[in-house]
Amino acid sequence: MPWIFALVGLIAGIVIGVLITRLTTPDYKKHKVIQKNLDAAKYELEQKRQEVADHFAQTAEMLDTLGKDYTKLYQHMENTSAEMLSHLPEQDNPFSKKTTTPKTEEPKSPPPPPTSSDEAPKDYASGSSGLLEGDSDKEYVKSAEVVTLR
Repeated sequence: MPWIFALVGLIAGIVIGVLITRLTTPDYKKHKVIQKNLDAAKYELEQKRQEVADHFAQTAEMLDTLGKDYTKLYQHMENTSAEMLSHLPEQDNPFSKKTTTPKTEEPKSPPPPPTSSDEAPKDYASGSSGLLEGDSDKEYVKSAEVVTLR
């Protein structure tokens, strides 16, 4: 029985010692302050993220409304211009285009097929041009010298 009292006293001493050292250690206090600051920063960051998400959602709604209003305005202008400018030909009416048909992009032409690596590049001649052969070579060099001396 005395060993049970000793064991309970040892465990109680260890628990009390750990609590006292944790509460009196300056690193523990610093850790608590840093943890508190970290939690506050995380909360602020989450708030900012939520504000940004709300801002973009509201902006998307406003842009959607703006697009619908623009379409409505254009259709109104198209209808009233057709009524008020009925004496003008259709091509002269600036609002004669139909808004209900969406513009489709023309398909782009496919890129030219790649050239074979066996072919000579286009900037090379397919034989000698005769510029540097025989007497014409000397005349060419003389004329180049004359031009550079002037």
